[in-house]
Amino acid sequence: MADDAGLQTALCSEQFGSGEARGCRVAADGSLQWEVRGWRWWGLSRAFTVKPEGRDAGEVGAPGAASPPVSGLQAVFLPQGFPDSVSPDYLPYQLWDSVQAFASSLSGSLATQAVLLGIGVGNAKATVSAATATWLVKDSTGMLGRIVFAWWKGSKLDCNAKQWRLFADILNDVAMFLEIMAPVYPICFTMTVSTSNLAKCIVSVAGGATRAALTVHQARRNNMADVSAKDSSQETLVNLAGLLVSLLMLPLVSGFPGFSFGCFFFLTALHIYANYRAVRALVMETLNEGRLRLVLKHYLQRGEVLDPTTANRMEPLWTGFWPTPSLSLGVPLHRLVSSVSELQQLVEGHQEPYLLCWDQSQNQVQVVLNQKADPKTVLRAATHGLMLGALQGDGPLPAELKELRNRVRAGPKKESWVIVKETHQVLDMLFPKFLKGLQDAGWKTEKHQLEVDEWRATWLLSPEKKVL
Repeated sequence: MADDAGLQTALCSEQFGSGEARGCRVAADGSLQWEVRGWRWWGLSRAFTVKPEGRDAGEVGAPGAASPPVSGLQAVFLPQGFPDSVSPDYLPYQLWDSVQAFASSLSGSLATQAVLLGIGVGNAKATVSAATATWLVKDSTGMLGRIVFAWWKGSKLDCNAKQWRLFADILNDVAMFLEIMAPVYPICFTMTVSTSNLAKCIVSVAGGATRAALTVHQARRNNMADVSAKDSSQETLVNLAGLLVSLLMLPLVSGFPGFSFGCFFFLTALHIYANYRAVRALVMETLNEGRLRLVLKHYLQRGEVLDPTTANRMEPLWTGFWPTPSLSLGVPLHRLVSSVSELQQLVEGHQEPYLLCWDQSQNQVQVVLNQKADPKTVLRAATHGLMLGALQGDGPLPAELKELRNRVRAGPKKESWVIVKETHQVLDMLFPKFLKGLQDAGWKTEKHQLEVDEWRATWLLSPEKKVL
């Protein structure tokens, strides 16, 4: 009875991450008895004993009692502290990403077989010098393409990471299709494989850059290195599985072009579908232009702010298919003004550290940012520009903006700078509420993913600001 009473005395407990806590009870002889993880789940009560300090450590104990209660596979392939150390969308994204990587690995083996066949592997008439020349041309084309694409689009990949991620994987499928078709037209083989390698190098830049951006999103405990390392381990495991399946698949499809093409198209369809599901599973909590437009439109029409999950679900993933007003943030001041009168007209009514120019005919908004502009200023400037675009659109608007829309549409167009000045006053009332709604809904407003150029300027304050 004394032993039973001692075991019922709760002394302390511990847990690993967000896992189930296990209790520790004190026995009558002074030893500590910890619950073994998992036995409570089955309604059992089992304990292992830890001897008090000074006793023989080799006596009664539990194997593995000093190791953290985490399964081996989870420790190898998932970041430490999972799931609390990563974003909530980590697991669904990684699962679909593994599916697409497996399909891509199998498709890649078919494409590699076709390229080797086209170069002349197995053909007695093929020469080493010809194969080497083809390979060098292919690689050099890809290297140049990698540099040009990184210069051309590198700064834009963070803003639309999901869209570029999907684009990169689809372009990878196109590249592999070109490789499979290359042996069919031997006279164009070098040009075809060079084009394919160019596309693959673009995929490497876009895919690597967007993967880094997604790692920043997924890491929640300053554990970017761990998340990236475990993602690499997962990808390696999937590629190893793909390699083993390819060893079984390639002998079956060799000599049967129709069957090979059928397998490739099936794997490509699976690859695109898994990529779409993976990207759609992401819930980015920072605002880019597309998500800001969705949230602002919903707010102007219904007075409610969409939460990140809903907005990400509605965000278009195919870039260039959604007609929008052109919004340019961080443009140089010399592009907008060429005289003192134009500068005075542009500054008039602007009490915030940005200047906005609106071209009604092209529905184009250009924003000059002040040296002191912070993320909140950039967010307000982008909101201002998208709100001007809403004046030329359809759909319900607040009373203040509805009146401005009627004035914009009525008769000869009013000068744009007058409308911009009046929308400043409307935004002074709407933006604080909108910003508060964003924060309450779970958006991170202290940073953004809006595309902003590096130009900054200074100017004399408007008369209204001087009075203030």
